[in-house]
Amino acid sequence: MLLGTLLVLFVLGGAAPASAHAALRGSDPEDGSVVESAPRHLTLTFTESVGLLDDSFRVYGPDNRRVHLGEPQHADGASDTARADLPGGLADGTYTVAWRVVSADSHPVSGALTFSVGAPSPTAPAAPADHAEHPVTKSLYDTGRYLAYIAAALLIGTAAFAALCRPPDPAPLRLPLLTGWWTLLTATTALLVLRAPYENGTSPATVLDLPAFTGTLTGRPGTALLTRLALLLTTAVVLVPLLRHRTPRVRLAAGAAVSLALALTWAAAEHASAGIQVPLAMASSVLHLLATACWLGGLTALLLTLHRAKTPPPAATVTRFSRLALASVTVLVVTGVYQSWRGLGSWSALTETAYGRTLTVKLAATLFLLLAAALSRRWTALLAAPAVVEERVPEPVGASGAPRDPEPGPATSAAYGPDGPDGPEERRRRALRRSVLAEAVVAVVVLLVTTVLTGTLPARAEAEAAGAPEPQVAGLPGAEAFTVPYDVGTPGGRGTVQLTMDPGRVGENGLQAVVFGPRGALTFVPELRASFTLAAKDIGPIDAKLTDRGGYWATNDLNLPLEGTWTMRLTIRVSEVDQVSEVRQVEISR
Repeated sequence: MLLGTLLVLFVLGGAAPASAHAALRGSDPEDGSVVESAPRHLTLTFTESVGLLDDSFRVYGPDNRRVHLGEPQHADGASDTARADLPGGLADGTYTVAWRVVSADSHPVSGALTFSVGAPSPTAPAAPADHAEHPVTKSLYDTGRYLAYIAAALLIGTAAFAALCRPPDPAPLRLPLLTGWWTLLTATTALLVLRAPYENGTSPATVLDLPAFTGTLTGRPGTALLTRLALLLTTAVVLVPLLRHRTPRVRLAAGAAVSLALALTWAAAEHASAGIQVPLAMASSVLHLLATACWLGGLTALLLTLHRAKTPPPAATVTRFSRLALASVTVLVVTGVYQSWRGLGSWSALTETAYGRTLTVKLAATLFLLLAAALSRRWTALLAAPAVVEERVPEPVGASGAPRDPEPGPATSAAYGPDGPDGPEERRRRALRRSVLAEAVVAVVVLLVTTVLTGTLPARAEAEAAGAPEPQVAGLPGAEAFTVPYDVGTPGGRGTVQLTMDPGRVGENGLQAVVFGPRGALTFVPELRASFTLAAKDIGPIDAKLTDRGGYWATNDLNLPLEGTWTMRLTIRVSEVDQVSEVRQVEISR
């Protein structure tokens, strides 16, 4: 587990952000198009089904004022569409649309586009600020995903090893079972709590937003997480006595049912739930996850049994796991080939897309894993050979009819080997421990690469979106940007505030502010206020009403009604008693 945790942290520290899994296929009106009359609806079509948020659409008119829309919904019940009703009587000019939805496989996607009514505006409107992906929230959520995968493999694989391989001393298996259950329970709870901030791109502090939290429970990812949490709690309360049933078949059936249900919570909220051949893909995904858990989690269980069992496992236990591993590998190969075909779409995608390159890394790591497994099977066969021979040879007797001194049997050789503590069998057992350890290390790497693969846009979906209008990344073209230094006169009380105002013209504006400390590092302040005054017209002060977005401060509702030189007063409070105000002149034009 320590090795797995270290590898998780390594991957989190070095991996690039995961690409979203849904891509914009088209829009009505089309991006950049000019329509003669105002449309009644705004419709986006994606490469896979998407979930909608309360703020999935933000539309800004030619005057940079926000257009009030109807509630987002799916067009004609199609899950791969998003639609919002537009108000009647839209004025001529260019409209900017910022959108944000959630992929069927739980990843949020965002972008922007424009369309014009009658004729384009003389000056292109600025794209509204995108829902920034909060780095802390994303890191916490990705960590939860990685730990959930590892915990599921540990829990299901250990249970399968105990039920199918039947080690004589199951005591070493209690720790991985409890560790897997508690880790999966904790990770699932964290993912469920962080789901709303992850979807909305806000800081972890917004987990206390009850309406946003309850809203995520109705989406497919939230429902899957809630179901997984209920399954884990049910396992602890109801199924544990059932799993202790004296009849092996009852225990096996109960464990299989729980494992199948847990695997379905992943399949229902990731790649398999969207795209082509969904029923077959979900069945393949469930089998793939269960086979992975039986192999990788079983390896951990075998390793602990080899090292910590008071009675070393007999050759029969190791042989049973070898058969289980072979069956798991067969299932993994079949389902892996299908899932690779489904995700890639073409051979060239192996080298030309991020999904293909990540899949290539997984295949290479799996090849090393198979080599290590083959070595383990060789030592298993050698370890089992003496026991098989002894079962077939009757006990010899002396000339007087009295039994001779017994040769080392299975019980003796399990502890010492046929030639004592350093006999051939004990040497084979040590070699098996080393090969299983190597196999487990590579298996953890394969599992982590798999989790990275689930966070990468499938090549087939990427190809589908290639011919569609490429969605803009919502940015701030034409925005007004400036830096304001501050000094509250206390140690560490110096820094700068970088502000961006878009579009920096008369009407509704967005204002974003990021605070940096004395060494240029991002810093957090308890309060940041901005107000605007137009002294020449005796207007103001107008409070910008900045709100903490988790790492930066922003508003989308700053309305400056007239052109001219406005005075911006920026107040930075760095502690309960220390604050300072800075003044900056800002030119606002039409």
